[in-house]
Amino acid sequence: MDRRAFLATGVAASQLNSTLSAQDWKPVVPSPELPVGKKGKGKPKLGTQHISDDPTLKILSGLGVNNICSGLPSRAMDASWSVDGLSRLRERVESHGIRLEMVPLPLSSSPIAKAEYPDILMGRSPQRDKAIDEICQMIRNCAKAGIPAVKYNMSILGVVRTPAAIGRGGATLSTFKYAGAKQDPPLTEAGPVPADLYWERITYFLNKVIPVANEEKVRMACHPHDPGMPVGKGWRGVETVLGSVDGLKKFVSIQESPFHGLNFCQGTVSEMLPKPGREIYDVIRYFGSRGKIFNVHFRNIKGGFLDFREVHPDEGDVDMIKAARTYKEVGYSGMLMPDHVPKIEGDAGGRQAFAFAFGYIRAILQLLESEA
Repeated sequence: MDRRAFLATGVAASQLNSTLSAQDWKPVVPSPELPVGKKGKGKPKLGTQHISDDPTLKILSGLGVNNICSGLPSRAMDASWSVDGLSRLRERVESHGIRLEMVPLPLSSSPIAKAEYPDILMGRSPQRDKAIDEICQMIRNCAKAGIPAVKYNMSILGVVRTPAAIGRGGATLSTFKYAGAKQDPPLTEAGPVPADLYWERITYFLNKVIPVANEEKVRMACHPHDPGMPVGKGWRGVETVLGSVDGLKKFVSIQESPFHGLNFCQGTVSEMLPKPGREIYDVIRYFGSRGKIFNVHFRNIKGGFLDFREVHPDEGDVDMIKAARTYKEVGYSGMLMPDHVPKIEGDAGGRQAFAFAFGYIRAILQLLESEA
């Protein structure tokens, strides 16, 4: 379901998905410009990603959600992306007692046919250079407007799912089951995109954008490919190179910068793992200890690689309390936010499901505070 559906209605790693070998990536050394928190001294905070109208912000504030990634300012470079437009957005969010932690760039999780800037991942020049120049200007304007981070996707396929399942209380669950799934049509508008070609296009983007992020000191948080696919097979002709842990390791090493990291979707990373209930904690430690986790989508699944269901945070295979303790252990002090809540009959826009998730996360954070 829509990642920002809450309140929109009514109130306004053993499987590799790349050609990466263990020698192809280098460990990332944290920079003193953006230091990793002291071991065991992280302080994660409750956050969300939602539309940013005043009725929504008022309710979020009432629920104690005091940190937010806003809705998309605009799908293209216009007045909403000007310094004045972004400053007004930040000031309006702050008027509700909420900190605007980041904004999404118009590089969404939509399939390439619906992408805001398709030329970047289609590799079409000179159009992609114009698109990247506009993204760079958005980053510069965010810095001038006092917005410290942006999130984005490098997605051709979008979020791939198979028919829904029924969960607790009759809730509708988003699912993916690779075996037997129909890949129709067999290719996307991007045509065949093998791993090497996908990496070339990602690297081209990063080499132009991350130096701007360094200059402006704006963190760039990239979402993994959701979900990972079998290496050498992919989905509809596309290799999901950011759909494996090793692929993410390679990604963060392309530009060794304290402002280049991940919108760490714990659910998506869990989907990459055969046994996420055992393996996710060490993945958090790897990226967290290197200062590469800039935001967390704190969601849970049942199942694992190529066969999973998205469930409420309290009923999945990952121990969410242990996961939260691990973020604290590595010094992470950013947002933990719900994402992809199950759809409950009568719950317009997922409002109650998100409220449940907010309360669940807040209770875990209070537990961590008491343990301190």
